[in-house]
Amino acid sequence: MSEFIATLSSIWDLIDWELLVEATSDTLLMVIITVFFTVLFGLPLGVLLFLLSPGQLLESKKLYSIVSFLVNVLRSIPFIILLVIAIPLTQALTGTTIGVKGIIPPLVLSAAPYFARLVQNVIRQLDLGIIEACKSMGATTWQTVYGAIVPEAIPGILGAITVTTVGIIGYTAMGGVVGAGGLGDVAIRYGYNRFEPVMLWSTVPIIVIIVQLVEFIGDRLMRKFDRKK
Repeated sequence: MSEFIATLSSIWDLIDWELLVEATSDTLLMVIITVFFTVLFGLPLGVLLFLLSPGQLLESKKLYSIVSFLVNVLRSIPFIILLVIAIPLTQALTGTTIGVKGIIPPLVLSAAPYFARLVQNVIRQLDLGIIEACKSMGATTWQTVYGAIVPEAIPGILGAITVTTVGIIGYTAMGGVVGAGGLGDVAIRYGYNRFEPVMLWSTVPIIVIIVQLVEFIGDRLMRKFDRKK
C-alpha cells in the first residue's frame, strides 16, 4: 500500500498543474467562443436550408442545391486539412494562425455547416401542421419561422448544440497539432514530443469531465424546454 501511495505521489509531482489549468482555460475559451459563432451562423443557415428545400415556404431547387453543396463541401473536409487551407482566412480575420484566436475561424468553418444540417433535420421532424396554421392566419414567412418553427424546435436545437459542442471539444484537441493551445497542445507538445506520458494522460480525464458536463447540461436544458412533457 505504501508503495502504491508513493507511486501516486511521484506521478502527482510530475504533473505541471499550472500548465494544465491554463490549458483547460484555453480549451474552455475556444469551445465557448466557437459554439457562440457556430450557433450565430449555423442556426440561420439550417433554417434557410429547410425553407429552401422542396415543398417548403421558400422552395427553390437552384438555391437549395447551391447552399446544400457548399455545406456538404465544408463538412467533407477533414478538420486537420481545413486548419491548413484556412490559414489565409485565419490570418486576415485574427492576425495570427496560432493560439486561441488562430483556431477559432477553422473551428467555426467546420462546426457551423455540421450544426446547420442538424438544425435542418430537427425542423424536418416537427409537426409541419404549425406551418399551415400560421399560413392560414396570414403570417409571413419570418413570422412563421421565429414565432412557430424555432420555438417548437428549441429542444431539438439544444440537442444539436450539445452534439456539436462535443465535436468542437474534440477539434480543439486536434488543434494542438498546429500549436492552437489548450489541452491538445499540452498532450502533443509535452506528452508526445517531449516523451512525458504523465502530461499526456493527465489531459484525458479533464477532457472527459468537460464532455460529461456538456452532455449533462444539454440534457437538462432539453428536458426543461421539451413542451411534450
